[in-house]
Amino acid sequence: MIRITDSLAIDTDAIAWSAMRASGPGGQNVNKVSTAVELRFDVVHADLPEDLKMRLRPLAGRQLTQDGVLVITAQETRSQERNREIALQKLVELLRRAAHRPKRRIATKPTRASKTRRLDSKSRHARTKRLRSSRPDTD
Repeated sequence: MIRITDSLAIDTDAIAWSAMRASGPGGQNVNKVSTAVELRFDVVHADLPEDLKMRLRPLAGRQLTQDGVLVITAQETRSQERNREIALQKLVELLRRAAHRPKRRIATKPTRASKTRRLDSKSRHARTKRLRSSRPDTD
């Protein structure tokens, strides 16, 4: 089990791993060893709360496929084991961000003083505009 938050954990069996050859620098090693890692996590069939799945969709963006599978790749290092750790950290961080429930906004009304200030400001501005619009006589 991988702990995401105090009340949320995912099963390690729900994660599918695959290794591939990484692009970029690495000398001869890059042509021989599969160091890049691809992590696949099926969000649709995972044991996660529905509200978390809904918040995860916009956060994941293009990493989430049409079938609801989250695909995370890591090829930062030359070590496959380190890339596995990085991909797992990316998954945990993404799920933690999705697990955070935004605060509900409580609608409030403006106070009487703020209404008065706003109207005073508007009338002051209108008076200034009115003074600017009058044109002096040129005799």
